[in-house]
Amino acid sequence: MIDNHDDLIHDMGERARKAAMRLALATTEEKAAAVRAAAKAMRDDAGAILAANAKDMDAASDLAPAMKDRLKLDADRLAGIADAADNVAGLPDPVGEIIKRWEQPNGLKFERRRVPLGVVGIIYESRPNVTADAGLLCLMAGNAAILRGGSEAVHSNRALHAAIVKGLESAGLPADAVQLMPTQDRAAVGAMLKAAGLIDIIIPRGGKSLVARVQIEARVPVLAHLDGICHVYVDGAADPEKARAIAVNAKMRRTGICGAMETLLIDDAAQSFAPDVIKGLLDAGCEVRGDAKVEQMDARVKAASAEDWDTEYLEPIVSARLVDGVDGAARHIAEHGSHHTDSIVTEDKQIAAKFLQTVDSAIVMHNASTQFADGGEFGFGAEIGIATGRLHARGPVALEGLTTYKTVVLGDGQTRPA
Repeated sequence: MIDNHDDLIHDMGERARKAAMRLALATTEEKAAAVRAAAKAMRDDAGAILAANAKDMDAASDLAPAMKDRLKLDADRLAGIADAADNVAGLPDPVGEIIKRWEQPNGLKFERRRVPLGVVGIIYESRPNVTADAGLLCLMAGNAAILRGGSEAVHSNRALHAAIVKGLESAGLPADAVQLMPTQDRAAVGAMLKAAGLIDIIIPRGGKSLVARVQIEARVPVLAHLDGICHVYVDGAADPEKARAIAVNAKMRRTGICGAMETLLIDDAAQSFAPDVIKGLLDAGCEVRGDAKVEQMDARVKAASAEDWDTEYLEPIVSARLVDGVDGAARHIAEHGSHHTDSIVTEDKQIAAKFLQTVDSAIVMHNASTQFADGGEFGFGAEIGIATGRLHARGPVALEGLTTYKTVVLGDGQTRPA
């Protein structure tokens, strides 16, 4: 039982700041060795990690199916987490990168250098893979991390964190570089949000209520990921087979991830093949809630309500409506989207270019499933989340998104005139 959460966070924050100072000076080889050793520990301790996850799954009977899917680990998923860690270890180290060089007429030379953020606090729900992904990404980018996972994944998170600590210690780096909150008390979250001067940035990864609380209460800068209300727009110039395949995959590959399509928009000019796209979703086991025109395409379609256009289902449910071309699609996305990921299916490159330029989302796609909204698929090894705001980082937040920069000025005795 922890009595004083402010004291707890102060202690963790002080230890994290000391660790961050060591990590800022760590070589790429040291950081990569720690990450690879953590990946090895996950493979060596797979039995214990999966047993811990089984405890969490046994206690998860009241969770919604999407949440259970996020929580569940099996041998393949755990292997994927370890493989993602190895990929992160092999990525170019952003720390120390010179982003820009320039010189002024007075001879002063300037360099903008990439540096770690410092101490990153990560608050998340359900997904135990975030423990590994977030902790190791922060480490590779030279940051210390304080992780606060959801109570539903407590045993899984502790087992994965133990593997990370093994990796840090084997590489001679401080174990305090990646700390896991030892309590599930919500008061600890409040203490994290007030820890200005100890934690440099908070990254929430979870549902609306979590993100809203963080944004309201935080006294620390926040890098937020809001809803994943992702759209696929099928244009009149789309290839019908691509349209059907992309729509079904975007919704049904994994319905519980933030990159899953939640609304299908269809061009009025695509009505000749639109029923086949709707049929593909229905036949795949997806419930379709449509406007009046979509309802007429298949007797299985249910009527959409006004709330459906603003809903992140995270289940095999999709809303669908016809729109007036690419302009109608862009208007709908602007009104109902969450600036996450939106895709157009079309063979007309000019229409595709207009969509990609007009739609203001962190990720915009052409002829591709929104399920590719994932740091690993972008070549980033892993991700902490998809940032949907406009400041600091946008889209999958990986190594580069976990750094900032400082400007180094190199002189030779210059003084500024009065």
